[in-house]
Amino acid sequence: MSTGTLASSLATGAWPQSLTPDALRVIDLPTPYLVTDLDTVAARYAAFGAAMPGVSTFYAMKCNPSPEILRTLAARGSSFEVASIGELRMLQALGVDPAGVLYSNPVKAPGQIAAAAGMGLWRFAFDSPGELAKISERAPGAAVYVRLAVDDSTSVFPLSRKFGTDVEDAYDLMLLARRLGLRPYGVTFHVGSQCESTGAWRTAIRAAGTLMERLRADGIELEMLDLGGGFPARYLAGEPSIEQIGEVIAGELAGLPYRPGLIAAEPGRHLVAESSVMAATVIGREMRGDEHWLYLEVGAYHGLMEPLQTPGGWDYPMRSSLPDDPEAPQLPFTLTGPSCDSSDTIAYGVKLPATVTVGDVLYFGSAGAYTLAYASSFNGFPPPTPIFVGTGDPRAAR
Repeated sequence: MSTGTLASSLATGAWPQSLTPDALRVIDLPTPYLVTDLDTVAARYAAFGAAMPGVSTFYAMKCNPSPEILRTLAARGSSFEVASIGELRMLQALGVDPAGVLYSNPVKAPGQIAAAAGMGLWRFAFDSPGELAKISERAPGAAVYVRLAVDDSTSVFPLSRKFGTDVEDAYDLMLLARRLGLRPYGVTFHVGSQCESTGAWRTAIRAAGTLMERLRADGIELEMLDLGGGFPARYLAGEPSIEQIGEVIAGELAGLPYRPGLIAAEPGRHLVAESSVMAATVIGREMRGDEHWLYLEVGAYHGLMEPLQTPGGWDYPMRSSLPDDPEAPQLPFTLTGPSCDSSDTIAYGVKLPATVTVGDVLYFGSAGAYTLAYASSFNGFPPPTPIFVGTGDPRAAR
């Protein structure tokens, strides 16, 4: 985790006004907890739509499947993208029609394909002949959309090594889909989670356009272009804004050989990360050599996994419960979790008030994505308790 996080997070406005430390101090519940402002979720959804006119939002629920968030987004008009039958069943239990859902996991268990089709879902992603064979057998006549492998080198979490195919193979696969009695429906891609360059969408949309043009010559006109996910949330200054990304996307869509009837996008982190703050109490302060260490009741296995997944750590905006934060003199701290696993160390060189000690609370901003969705009770330590505030009215958010 980088130093200087506090000033940068406040400058970008990534900390909802309703969840400032002053507001959180009045929460009369034991830590750890993850408090989410549903008004911020609704506001982010509205801002995404405004920046992407003509693009339909399909929330990627894997990053945070809390029912409260799903209901908030559904009430605002969002559709959804799932990666498993379990996620689809969660949506159905909340009253979401599976027919409006995209199943964008390119590799699915045969039984899950059949179950999803039986529930009314009719659009499935794929990237291989084997997946087409499964879909044609378990969901005959289904609509399929091929996933391209695109340049995701400017993202924090690249994904194309595991999923996707090139344009040439995608062309052959769509012709195969037609021969198998499936409906060649669309093309999708993913520029990688937390993408930090608008150029990634430019390159990917152009690749999709190349495929569209080739297929059109064979009598296949695609009905959907799915822009996938990767839309970044604000942690530190430097991520492109959704308006900047939207401007690039709009320009590239105008250059396509034709415009499919459905332009879809699958934002996840972008819609929910900044809506939440995680609160964790300090349970130990020690010196290890010349390093100041803080031991927290929450670690990588209980909601802070992403710092372990990235070589440079993860730049959560940080605050403390000390009343003189951020004006107090600061020291760099190493932050580690409560478990007996030494790899459960989540940040280095984090500037915090020099006097922070046992019993004080640390607040992790922009913690709404891939926290509780990853959390376990490893070593017997429970994950944070989810708390929700707000009504889901975007006008109430800052």
